[in-house]
Amino acid sequence: MTPPPSPDSDPTSALTLRVLTSIHEVPEAAWDALLTERSSPFVEWQWLACLEDSGSVGEHTGWLPRPFALYEGERLVAAAPAYVKLHSEGEFVFDWSWADVAAQLGVPYYPKLVFAVPFTPATGDRVLVDPALPAPRRAELIAAVAGAAARLCADLELSSAHALFVRDDEAGAFGRAGYAERHGIQFHWKNQGFTTFEDFLSTLPSKKRTQVRRERAQLARDGVELRTARPDELTPGLAREMHALYLTTVDKFVYGRRYLTVRFFELVAERFAGRLAWALARRDGELIASAFNVKRGGVLYGRYWGTHVDLPFLHFNVCFYHGIEEAIREGLHTFEPGAGGEHKRLRGFRPTLTRSMHRVREPQLARLSEPFLARERSAIARHLAEDAAR
Repeated sequence: MTPPPSPDSDPTSALTLRVLTSIHEVPEAAWDALLTERSSPFVEWQWLACLEDSGSVGEHTGWLPRPFALYEGERLVAAAPAYVKLHSEGEFVFDWSWADVAAQLGVPYYPKLVFAVPFTPATGDRVLVDPALPAPRRAELIAAVAGAAARLCADLELSSAHALFVRDDEAGAFGRAGYAERHGIQFHWKNQGFTTFEDFLSTLPSKKRTQVRRERAQLARDGVELRTARPDELTPGLAREMHALYLTTVDKFVYGRRYLTVRFFELVAERFAGRLAWALARRDGELIASAFNVKRGGVLYGRYWGTHVDLPFLHFNVCFYHGIEEAIREGLHTFEPGAGGEHKRLRGFRPTLTRSMHRVREPQLARLSEPFLARERSAIARHLAEDAAR
């Protein structure tokens, strides 16, 4: 069973929560008015609409859009991209082991409710709140949405509610609403006021500097030109080429999935060009590799990489070094190249804590998950402390 679109009044206030069936049920201007300078591009109305309009999310994909809209009278004061999930794919906060334990207990784990941006392991607002409101009121509204989600799960027999890649302040609000906190690690690059790539290299040990210089020099040896696409180059033809490159990666691995349709690439090239920073690698004029980068609010986000050829260090140049160069050139403060990858640390990226929040209805499953989360948080804290001490 999935959440209905009918209103649900909060008896403790003048707030009305509406669980919708599409982002199109909220006007674009009203949704985006809730964004702040620190909001990621992936919670913008157009990005979410492109996912829906392209068929990348929907009932046939196991991602059923159920955006939350919180109104005070007729004014939208908070909203959240939310989905009813029929599986655990495309989330990047892996809970398959929880589903296995639920099966052993004889309780269903799916469907569940997820506050997230599909296929996007990037930290950002999971509950968008009117930025004009004072911080205490904003926290109250986040907690109100979190609490309403838990009640909705109980009413509709959804197993659990999850908020993935939340910001620190959101984690506190979800925690006060009874959600358990889970930690993870990604590797991010931080701009320390660098003006050139060599400035950045000077912060690395000598051996690493030599290694990075050698890897960067490989592009010229292989005759590869690497640059960022201009907005006027984001044509439907280039979008289709980028999708074909995306498929080279997802089709390579047994766990890979074709989450995004070619129509999604065409739509973002048309509607979202001002945020895109696609890295294009060409040899003899032919596009051979790419990285699907997006930027907003001083942050460059690395998403999907692909290549038609196997060249030494091409991945590092397209996905890491070019992004660092762009961040330095444009004065961006952070480059998040995506999930995973201890190899990123060797190239100047530092481990960074990520948070997610979880509320499980079944009492025994919730009790079993608590010590697991505690051990995981402790191990990650030790890892970060050891890294900081190096």
